[in-house]
Amino acid sequence: FFFKKVQINSRRFFFFFFFFSFSLFSTMSDTQMLTLVSQEGDSYQVPVDIAKMSELVKTMIDDEDDADDDAQEVPLPNVKSTVLVKVIEFAKHYKEEPMSEIDKPLKSSNMSEVVQTWYSNFVDVDQELLFELILAANYMDIKPLLDLTCATVASMIKGKTPEEIRKTFNIVNDFTPEEEAQVREENKWCEEA
Repeated sequence: FFFKKVQINSRRFFFFFFFFSFSLFSTMSDTQMLTLVSQEGDSYQVPVDIAKMSELVKTMIDDEDDADDDAQEVPLPNVKSTVLVKVIEFAKHYKEEPMSEIDKPLKSSNMSEVVQTWYSNFVDVDQELLFELILAANYMDIKPLLDLTCATVASMIKGKTPEEIRKTFNIVNDFTPEEEAQVREENKWCEEA
């Protein structure tokens, strides 16, 4: 009689455990959506697990509202629509194929030798968009995107003279020849390394 009662209770336990687990996982499904709102007010529906790649977004959403059917809105006033679209594209791809670790110092100035092809193609954009991606990655606190974009800028500088760097980034040299010579002399150790 006692053994039979224990069996029944264990069946109830397993049924309860299975039911509880199923309901828990069904409320945490990948289909939960979040709305990211750009600087211009454009809205983008994004799966919550993708959006949470941003530490900023992660802190801004209510975990208690995760089970609600209404998608939460997260305003991103410092991120333009064109940039936010690229950030979302990056996050979605990163979830499917995480980016390989970027070696420091960079082993090459060619990004296709530093990261996978998709990522090197992703940052093959004009300088203005690249710098806006850096700002967005920093603001949204998305470390892999910040690493990738900063490494891209570093690869653009790697192995270049100061004059070549100025030309690449359209930087006006506001030093007089005497001031430049003085700065070079004070920082001679940098050129020797």
